[in-house]
Amino acid sequence: MDRMPAWADAVLVPLFSLVLAAILSALVIIGIGEDPVAAFKLMVDGALMRSSGWGYTLYYATNFIFTGLAVAVAFHARMFNIGGEGQAMIGGLGVALVCLYLPWPHWTLALLGSAAGAALFGALWALIPAYLQAKRGSHIVITTIMFNFIAAALLNYILVNLLRPPGAMDPASANFPEATHLPTFRDMFSTADTILFRGAPANVTFFIAVLACVLVWLLMWRTRLGYEIRAFGHSESAAKYAGIAPVRITVVAMLISGALAGLMALNTTQGESERLILNATEGAGFIGIAVALMGRSHPVGVFLAAILFGFLYQGGAELALWTNIPRELIVVIQALVILFTGALDNMVRMPLERLFLAFRRKEG
Repeated sequence: MDRMPAWADAVLVPLFSLVLAAILSALVIIGIGEDPVAAFKLMVDGALMRSSGWGYTLYYATNFIFTGLAVAVAFHARMFNIGGEGQAMIGGLGVALVCLYLPWPHWTLALLGSAAGAALFGALWALIPAYLQAKRGSHIVITTIMFNFIAAALLNYILVNLLRPPGAMDPASANFPEATHLPTFRDMFSTADTILFRGAPANVTFFIAVLACVLVWLLMWRTRLGYEIRAFGHSESAAKYAGIAPVRITVVAMLISGALAGLMALNTTQGESERLILNATEGAGFIGIAVALMGRSHPVGVFLAAILFGFLYQGGAELALWTNIPRELIVVIQALVILFTGALDNMVRMPLERLFLAFRRKEG
């Protein structure tokens, strides 16, 4: 057996990749004349040492959990869903229509309705690329990227011409009714004596994201459908031989992926903005790719990677506010993480495999 243990592949490879990305990031910070240790301490203090920082970290992480799960499900079916950004945009439209045009007596019922709307609209936006991949052979990467631009243009048209209130200047819908407003962490965890998560947008959607991790794990590893998706991803020819229909699996996997991406809009549209706005996704659909790669397409890994990227987002905001380090540096750090966990994965994996093989030979 030449491969390393599964735990080492799941833990050590991402960990070493992260360390290498951190070392190069430190060199970049030194290159612009700043202290990397002080910068890291500031990031930790701003993102993890105060409840408000945790509120922002978990808010960003919630977005990345949904988009990371969306990419992970598609990965298991051997598809690269680059369309999470557009699917989340259209999911936001589903949330807005449900919140604006249906009467809701309480936020709990509104959350159920908006979750159904977000998932349905996100899945429908993924349906056409899935059909083109399954029936026409169109590459899923190309079609989902195209649909991101189409989604942005469609949402812009709808906001400007259909949902914008009379007399309003900004391209946004009307505010959602108060009964649809989701409780924030401040509402949920503050007491009469102590106010926690002051000003942070984290809300109850975080727990929906955690539930989504559990449900995806159950789907992928405890159901027949999940087994068929993973079998198809490992070998299409073997899956066909076993009676698994490639067209059905391709379409179903992409529908699930699109629904998960669409659910991100619960956090940004209903939870934070409480109305539909342009650019609510803020690139989270693309960050989901890095989250899925680093998390090895497993829900637990996706959750942990999403927390990491939430930390980077909030920590980067602190750096931009209190130092001369530009916010764009966080994009560089994210790119380095993606580089080492994705394109240069074997650069870390192969030395570790040789190391484990040498230990086995020594023990033998």
